[in-house]
Amino acid sequence: MKKIKIGYFADGPWSHLAFEKLIKDETIDIKFIVPRSDTKDETLKKFSEKYGIDYLYPVKINDTDFIEKSSSYGCDLFVSMSFNQIFRKQIISVPKLGVINCHAGKLPFYRGRNILSWALINDEKDFGITVHYVDEGIDTGDIIKQNIYPIKEEDNYQTLLNIAYSECANILFDAIKEIQLGTAKRIKQNTIHSVGFYCGRRGVGDEIINWNQTSRELFNFIRSICRPGPISVTFLNGEEVKINCAKMVNEAPSYKGIPGQILSKAKLGYLVKTKDSFIEIFDIETNVKLKVGDRFKNEL
Repeated sequence: MKKIKIGYFADGPWSHLAFEKLIKDETIDIKFIVPRSDTKDETLKKFSEKYGIDYLYPVKINDTDFIEKSSSYGCDLFVSMSFNQIFRKQIISVPKLGVINCHAGKLPFYRGRNILSWALINDEKDFGITVHYVDEGIDTGDIIKQNIYPIKEEDNYQTLLNIAYSECANILFDAIKEIQLGTAKRIKQNTIHSVGFYCGRRGVGDEIINWNQTSRELFNFIRSICRPGPISVTFLNGEEVKINCAKMVNEAPSYKGIPGQILSKAKLGYLVKTKDSFIEIFDIETNVKLKVGDRFKNEL
């Protein structure tokens, strides 16, 4: 089989397992690695030293100098895995087989950022991982492969992240092999849905709990940003209270009360009133002592 030469644009844990899978295939030749310009990841640099692969850092991928530099490698394909620069028309045209990206979202839905958190917040029953060609839009290129994974009641951000780390490596490898063999499909995203949707980046302040939500909404919110995410935050007597875990209470009745009030101690933590019923919170970090009757606030 003829070798396929690739340029690897990547960063973080998402990219490590994928690299280790690609480098074992003697018909895949990684010509260079480009990490994020703000990278704190030393693993890819160590990979480059171990395997004698050029490490290009820092670069602006759409600048003329880099376009000329990357063209000199004669790559067949550019591969993006957790990379954060936008590929414009000129750089997309450099490799003869195009540019592909691995995205932890069920395209054409869940384009954009922080997809695993948004899938949990939206109470999805599954999430997708998609490998697609890169075009001038954001996550809009033709789909090559897509796998769907169930979201179980016990899942949270950490468990979905673990699945995505390993499965991104697998699906990316499979997509590259299909491209190499000339069997890769191109599925237009508008044949799945005419519009799809985008998710925005989550930022500072988005971790604050709104107790005027239903128990299901709060359960999903807390599990969506648990460790290694920012962790959900509420406030009591001017002090910050971090809540890493929550659990639905089976058959909790719906009734009126004061959202955010601590109702009782529970097996793992505390029962807290929500808009419609109550949930159990636990794995709590705070400097303030919690007691029954206290009322959490949505702000300081």
